[in-house]
Amino acid sequence: MHDRYEKGVVHEEETARRAPTSGGELTRRVRSFRRRAGRRLVAGAPRLLQGTAAATLAWVIARYVFDHQEPFFAPVAAVIALNTSLGERGRNTVRLLQGVFVGIAVGEVTLLALEGGYGSLALATFVAMGIAIVLGGARIVVAQAAVGAILTVTIADAEAGVQRLADALIGAGVALVFSQVLFSPEPVALVRRAEAQALSDLADGLERTAEALERGDEELAERAMSGMRDVRDRLAELARTRQAGTRAARRSAVWRSQVAPVVRESENAGHLDVLGVSCIVLMRVAVASGAQGRDRLAPSIRQLSAALAELAEAPGDREIRQSAADRALAVSRPFADSGTAADASLAAADVAVRMVAADLMTFAGVEPGEAANAVDEGTGELAVPSPPSTGRHPLSPERWRSR
Repeated sequence: MHDRYEKGVVHEEETARRAPTSGGELTRRVRSFRRRAGRRLVAGAPRLLQGTAAATLAWVIARYVFDHQEPFFAPVAAVIALNTSLGERGRNTVRLLQGVFVGIAVGEVTLLALEGGYGSLALATFVAMGIAIVLGGARIVVAQAAVGAILTVTIADAEAGVQRLADALIGAGVALVFSQVLFSPEPVALVRRAEAQALSDLADGLERTAEALERGDEELAERAMSGMRDVRDRLAELARTRQAGTRAARRSAVWRSQVAPVVRESENAGHLDVLGVSCIVLMRVAVASGAQGRDRLAPSIRQLSAALAELAEAPGDREIRQSAADRALAVSRPFADSGTAADASLAAADVAVRMVAADLMTFAGVEPGEAANAVDEGTGELAVPSPPSTGRHPLSPERWRSR
């Protein structure tokens, strides 16, 4: 649902930028902005509520349990730790603590050696950031190391550094409970959301290409190719999500049982990289082909787009994977014998269609060798296995009702 909101926002923003200005345009743009703002708020509501609850709880614990008079950093640490992508929040929390510890330690040593002043501030900030970079250079580590050193030196109170570290531990502890226990993302579902977005973008690219071929519109074809640059970014995001899903399963207190399923799903998601390259090759070859090739390719490209769009709706459904694989095989049948094409560009286009079909079937779950043979022969009965199933959170009402 979050991805659909984002796509709707992007579409409306592009429409608003292209629309000409007129007397009633200001009113329409204001209404469009209100709709976009509402969609963003709805899409970000879960993260907003979690961050607010974590910050409040961290402040209450630091103030009333540990009797810290000004526990400002406890809620700050909780919010910063949770302010990253799902699956990355536990790692973000550890990095925050790493930066805080480095900054406070450097600040305290600087005060012992030089006391206060702007020279001490500059030295402590520089050294703290330098150590953070040596330790890996993650942005949050560098930033928190600098902040820790700055506050320690400027406050110039030894107890302030210790209390700030304690507040950071409280805020980080609350963030870990939220991210690793209460609201830990289901790893397989996390990967599949990223798969769905990548598949949807590939489907859109092929759909625009088919439309460009049917119209003979070079400008539309160029826009379709330009849009595929975003697919590369989406596939890079998918790669990061695959790693995050595996880490979430291995490190979360509630998803240890999902290690094997998420590893299997992550390996399967890796086929999308190859599928993305195949789609780009097909688009380039199709656009470069002559009128005869365009007329022949447009329906097949549209069918492949429909199969990808179907997969994007529910990449974890076995029946949908089976349907997409069957549709891909059906598309490849007329292109099974590419050697019959006398024109080199037509032969290349035939091969490109078969590549996309085979890679689509492989992602759906068909063994790579079986998919290649089916595409080469244009025949065969594909049997797609059941994909890994998602788990239920131990605290979910559904899980307790089933007991």
